[in-house]
Amino acid sequence: MPLHEWCDREGWDGVHHLWITELLRWIKPRLPEGYRAYIGVAPTLAVGAPVERPDVEVRRWTEHADRPVADAVPSTSGSDVAEPDEEIAVATLDPGTAVFVEHQGRLVAAVELISPRNKDRPVARSTYVARYLSYLLEGAHLLLVDVHRRPLGFSFADEIARELQMSQPSLPPPCAVSYRVGEPAATGGRILAIWRRPLTVDQPLPSLPLPITLEISISIELEATYARAASDAYLP
Repeated sequence: MPLHEWCDREGWDGVHHLWITELLRWIKPRLPEGYRAYIGVAPTLAVGAPVERPDVEVRRWTEHADRPVADAVPSTSGSDVAEPDEEIAVATLDPGTAVFVEHQGRLVAAVELISPRNKDRPVARSTYVARYLSYLLEGAHLLLVDVHRRPLGFSFADEIARELQMSQPSLPPPCAVSYRVGEPAATGGRILAIWRRPLTVDQPLPSLPLPITLEISISIELEATYARAASDAYLP
């Protein structure tokens, strides 16, 4: 089934759930012995500092540890508690689900389908760039798929390349990118292999590798898994 135009189409949440499930079903029987795949809630923030020094410096989105803490306000109780000046509803970040591959208790690979909520605000874009980078800095391979072209002019693939100080042609969404974290580089850090594919509305989706080791990758048929998900969601 060719890729749908997702700018104004409803029903992404259902397709996201079904597509993640189809990706899990595709990956599980193709894993070597000792590996397991599962659907989990992805961490909202970076999973931690890299064990080894990365090839380039990557900015962090954390508060400065030495920032002074505001003076504590004495607690009050009962009628002494003042009413708030205003109460409003605020948007929250989508925790999201992803397919994870583990080996001996260690995360080795992840598949992430980007949702509109992952990039609808500056804070969301910064947070998710940090999350996707954290996989790579921790040594986990990553397959990232974004079928949503909006907001125009923003691309997670481009932002990751910029943060890693890599010179690459722009890859606007819809697109899919696979990253393999490789062996240590002579100059420090690790070698990063990248497969970048543009996606086209009304055209079949490509296949991309999901590396789980330096030597072993699973070929992910995005077209087959997307077609089953879209069919189950009754997308024409």
